[in-house]
Amino acid sequence: MANLALNPQHAKRRARRSAMQALYQWQLSQQNLKDIENQFRVDQDMSKVDLDYFHHLLHQVPAKMDELDKTLNEFIDRPIEEIDPVERAILRIGVFELLHQLETPYKVVLNEAVNLAKQFGGEDGHKYINGILDKIAKDCRELEMQAGL
Repeated sequence: MANLALNPQHAKRRARRSAMQALYQWQLSQQNLKDIENQFRVDQDMSKVDLDYFHHLLHQVPAKMDELDKTLNEFIDRPIEEIDPVERAILRIGVFELLHQLETPYKVVLNEAVNLAKQFGGEDGHKYINGILDKIAKDCRELEMQAGL
């Protein structure tokens, strides 16, 4: 059951942040996703997080990782494994949302990813994230971008 707190957009933003942290942990540890999810639900304050969206991102990004990485590989300047693990998790979430969460405007996807990179990534990581996701959005959300949505 979703916990949409007071503001659904803020709850979804918190879900992205928690999913990014959980995916970072998964990338480094290869721990079972259900165990990581349970750990987050117990150890973190998830009271203002959209728990359904957190679960969705945490499980669907790894499930579609081959597709996501294939898309990323067309736009990145180095092997995906060489990208900082935090930024890699952010990119994968961003690409997932661009490809599979069409109800989320591309501008929101880019903005959320950039904000996560500013908060958790390297010094100029947000610029890299923005550049990559912007190119992918132009490729997969062309009509939405042309419409100025």
